[in-house]
Amino acid sequence: MPASATHHLTAPAPLYKVKPAPIGYRGVLAAGLIMVAWAALLTYLLAFYRPQWSTPWPYLLALVQMHLYTGLFITAHDAMHGVVSTNKRLNRAIGTVAALLFAFNWYGRLFPKHHEHHRHVATEADPDFHDGRHPGFLPWLLRFAWNYVTWWQVALMALTYNGLKLLFPVENVIAFWMIPAVLATVQLFFFGTYLPHRGDHAPTNTHKSRSQLRHHAWAFLSCYFFGYHYEHHDQPYLPWWRLWQAKEAGEVSSKS
Repeated sequence: MPASATHHLTAPAPLYKVKPAPIGYRGVLAAGLIMVAWAALLTYLLAFYRPQWSTPWPYLLALVQMHLYTGLFITAHDAMHGVVSTNKRLNRAIGTVAALLFAFNWYGRLFPKHHEHHRHVATEADPDFHDGRHPGFLPWLLRFAWNYVTWWQVALMALTYNGLKLLFPVENVIAFWMIPAVLATVQLFFFGTYLPHRGDHAPTNTHKSRSQLRHHAWAFLSCYFFGYHYEHHDQPYLPWWRLWQAKEAGEVSSKS
């Protein structure tokens, strides 16, 4: 399958890597800002906002909420790599809360699966990869969801939905709590799994990953820089907010 116009088919290892640097308070601050923004906007949208569906604003606000949902998962993902906080208990606690806020994902279940993905990327042992026979977007997405979504998550989502609709307008609950979570799941899969790992990879591409072309604003808006996916697999010690630096370093090395 040919690569898309915005993704490289091959991705040689960068000659220059971004050096690990102390996280300090920045990882916790980034995580806190995302979680507080998610909770604050959701509270406003459920309790106070009365959407006018004939205007673009409710749809734009739903997309913002989707982006914040994606940020919750990216925060949990960074915790899996130990780059939210150097305090292991705090790092795990933040990752656990962020995962739970995103449709009741359980951090303890996500953690081993994600590291299996890194160890066995784009192979039969990769829980994020397609089954080898159905590499198309939809069947791959369904397999991805099947590997991660659990019955107790579905039950908790149903219970929460029925509780929220007793307190808030049901259309707000669906539009701003439920649909953004679904869209964020598709967003994470499309930019963080499907585009980077689909198709063929050169034998020298040990990470079996590709990256979108350098465009930092779009990379942030689309998936918190995880379109720079080869860089993440090559330098998993970098938090999401430093991946753009890895992209810059890789392009400098390719021009040298």
